[in-house]
Amino acid sequence: MFKNLTNLKSEPKNYFVIFVLALMMVIPIWPAQGEYADVVLNDKAELEGVRPVIYPHWFHRIRFRCKVCHSELGFEMRVGANKIDMASIADGKFCGACHTGEVAWGLEFCDRCHSGLPGLKTGIKSGSKSSGPGYY
Repeated sequence: MFKNLTNLKSEPKNYFVIFVLALMMVIPIWPAQGEYADVVLNDKAELEGVRPVIYPHWFHRIRFRCKVCHSELGFEMRVGANKIDMASIADGKFCGACHTGEVAWGLEFCDRCHSGLPGLKTGIKSGSKSSGPGYY
């Protein structure tokens, strides 16, 4: 493609290629909003008498590739599509695949996940701040 740069005038398509390459270098590529967001899970939490779950997607995403959770563990990529409950987690499904006390903290630390303020709706929370317990 760039074998003979002196012959650019005779091949206008080379100008286009150079323009596209230059454009790709100056246009910032923004990550998808959900990649670093927090996910609120409250379909069942408050009905069961516990606080909503704040799932720090950004925290997990910097440690694992998407396929670990979304292919290997079966999480669907749509808010509300995963019917997660403590029984399935205790059986080693969903979060329970890692939260065993070996890879990540065990299930006895309820407040580390169930840290959302009462009344939060299931959905994605994003912005410039990360959650942390009690932020939302």
